[in-house]
Amino acid sequence: MQRIEDYREEFIAYLEEKSKLKEPINLYEPITYILSLGGKRLRPILTLMTADIFGADYKKALDAALAVEVFHNFSLVHDDIMDDAPLRRGKATVHEKWDINTGILSGDAMLITAYQLFENYEGEVFRSLAKLFSKTAIEVCEGQQYDVDFETRDDVTIPEYLKMIEYKTAVLVGAAMKMGAIIANASTEGQDSIYEFGRNLGIAFQLQDDYLDAFGDPKTFGKQVGGDIIENKKTFLYLKALAQSAPEQVSELEHLFSIQPVDATEKIDTVKSIFLESGAAERTQKEIVIYTEKAFDVLAKLEISEEKKLVLKNFGESLMQRKV
Repeated sequence: MQRIEDYREEFIAYLEEKSKLKEPINLYEPITYILSLGGKRLRPILTLMTADIFGADYKKALDAALAVEVFHNFSLVHDDIMDDAPLRRGKATVHEKWDINTGILSGDAMLITAYQLFENYEGEVFRSLAKLFSKTAIEVCEGQQYDVDFETRDDVTIPEYLKMIEYKTAVLVGAAMKMGAIIANASTEGQDSIYEFGRNLGIAFQLQDDYLDAFGDPKTFGKQVGGDIIENKKTFLYLKALAQSAPEQVSELEHLFSIQPVDATEKIDTVKSIFLESGAAERTQKEIVIYTEKAFDVLAKLEISEEKKLVLKNFGESLMQRKV
């Protein structure tokens, strides 16, 4: 087994090797730009790590890892357009740096590139990877549509919200891990179990992301803090605050999530105070732990060494403690 940093360094070197500029520049430069902005590289690291855990040379999983990262960044480029987000990882979003048309077209090219990378695998491995990727890609789109729909609905439930983040975020984490298992020719049971581990970890990850969107440090978070509040997103924080607040706070919260003031500073501050006073912030942190523990329960049943289980557990615990 390698260190997490070893997987990251190997992947970044491969990414840089494959991300050289080519013509037409106006199509490929935005792709190189978004892929170079850094980020946690969570998904490709998990692909490489899982291949290693199931006994394969993890370098055989580099193309699948790159496909996952390219697809993830494609979804971010288009999500940022839909959200009119100004920042991504502390830098201007693609549509802000160039324009919306460039963001759409470069994003489309990224999606196609992700599919092309699976062509480097043969036979049943290619078929299994492509089938999983297609299923995951459409689920991510469905999750994004649920997210958009929720912005104009006043009756979103917590189960609906959890389904949305499962599709929008968690299924790609699960798929990233299952791809590593597929490349390693792991058993069907092993593939399915590692997918469930990743899916639960992905839900915990997104809940943590929602929490940091409201309460993270702008210097480390990399995105606009309070962005979900500005966009009136019905996050777990918001839904729990509605369920746990006094009637007057519920009315205030519902009003604040029906407006979009030019200067949102006061709105953000007021909403955050309600999240804290209602106990929604604390409940969200508890929910992050619950889903992380669900992932660990799956991990306990996996037929891999205790040493390898510990590597995955430490990785999951590090995600719970992240600030970015």
